[in-house]
Amino acid sequence: MKIRKLTPEMYAKASALLVQAFPGSNAEVRLVENFHKNGTPVHEWVCIHINRVIAYIAFSKAYNGSEVCGLHLAPMAVKPEYQRQGIGSELLRFALRQEVIKANTIFVLGDPAFYQKFGFAPCVRPLCPFAAQKGHFLSLRNKITTPFTVGYETEFGV
Repeated sequence: MKIRKLTPEMYAKASALLVQAFPGSNAEVRLVENFHKNGTPVHEWVCIHINRVIAYIAFSKAYNGSEVCGLHLAPMAVKPEYQRQGIGSELLRFALRQEVIKANTIFVLGDPAFYQKFGFAPCVRPLCPFAAQKGHFLSLRNKITTPFTVGYETEFGV
């Protein structure tokens, strides 16, 4: 297994992975395809195994008004047949070691039991416009104390 930056040549493989990893939802694949189509700057990596993309992770900018206040981790996916083998965890650990990621507050909307293993903690501030369930919006290296609702890139459709 190798972890690489996503290149345009791998876009179709990453989209196919997202379709498989999120059955019944096209939101994740549409989000990533719109990032690429619109030229939105995103930090993306994939796991490659036997020339196949088996996992994907992306980070896009988080905003306080028009000011960047960190990065959003979304989406993260692993091909169904490779899930529960530690591949997603390894990809996340790799991404969190990258300088551009280490230099930012990271926000994620997800399973607290999974993300807390990597140092994420429930996020009180800022608020998340998508977080219907309290405790599922988490952050890493968050020093924000002022109340505001965090902004997302336009591709998220907030």
